[in-house]
Amino acid sequence: MTPTLVRNHRDADLSAPADAGTRARDWAEIQERMLAPLYEAVYDRLEVGPATRMLSLGCGSGLAMLVAAARGAHVTGVDSDRERLALARARLLPDEGAEGAPAHRARLHDDGLPAGAGADGAPYDLITVFEPIGCAAGDSEGLVPALESALPLAARGATVVLTGWGPPERCATAPVLRVAARLAESTRPPRPGGWRATLRDDLEDVAARAGLKPDGSGRVSCPFGYADPDSAVRGLLSTGLFDAAVRATDRSQVEKEVAEALHPYRRADGTVWMPNVFRYLVCTT
Repeated sequence: MTPTLVRNHRDADLSAPADAGTRARDWAEIQERMLAPLYEAVYDRLEVGPATRMLSLGCGSGLAMLVAAARGAHVTGVDSDRERLALARARLLPDEGAEGAPAHRARLHDDGLPAGAGADGAPYDLITVFEPIGCAAGDSEGLVPALESALPLAARGATVVLTGWGPPERCATAPVLRVAARLAESTRPPRPGGWRATLRDDLEDVAARAGLKPDGSGRVSCPFGYADPDSAVRGLLSTGLFDAAVRATDRSQVEKEVAEALHPYRRADGTVWMPNVFRYLVCTT
């Protein structure tokens, strides 16, 4: 596994999430790859390839874009997290600005949606949202406006893919995430943004509010596997799902309780393994 930064709490504010750079690196080096089976399943179903012009909303550190680009797709990514986007730029545009570097291999934006269509002037025919929703209270509130802003950049009849967590009974990570809910609710009033159980129609609700027409769905196995409990804790906290719990208590307590909740998933060799199911919804504009 790629080495990751080690947090030093000596002078840190323990009531705040880890610094943005560390969180982004933990996400890119530990957690993001857990969703790779989801990316591959969606791309296989939609036959993503050289003819695809994809806009990725909430592209993060760019792994999903990298997988699509490897299939020949033209990719554009948007994310408000500049630390994650910097890592995406290093992955997708490692020689950006260098003489002879390929032009428009990928486009990345941290200041809102691109002003127009793809680099070749053609509208997008695929919009993806690979940041799973349905696991934190209010996690879809900003998604509908983002989709409404993105749709004018897409071709008529374009495909939109929404993703979310599967049923809690099929996600071994759900009991660990409940730690976030319990700690966030330990204050009065409870901290907003804590974990909640996934609902059956979370994705369909977003599609309806954004004016999209569902056209199929699927479930994908995405086990979370970690080299050791420390990697598991850092990876899980990089998702942001524990931020409300950290603000309600402190980071040390959250890390301790998450580590304890991982005990049932530790294997004899010290690794951590949690089977999970994620869901995707295919829609048309």
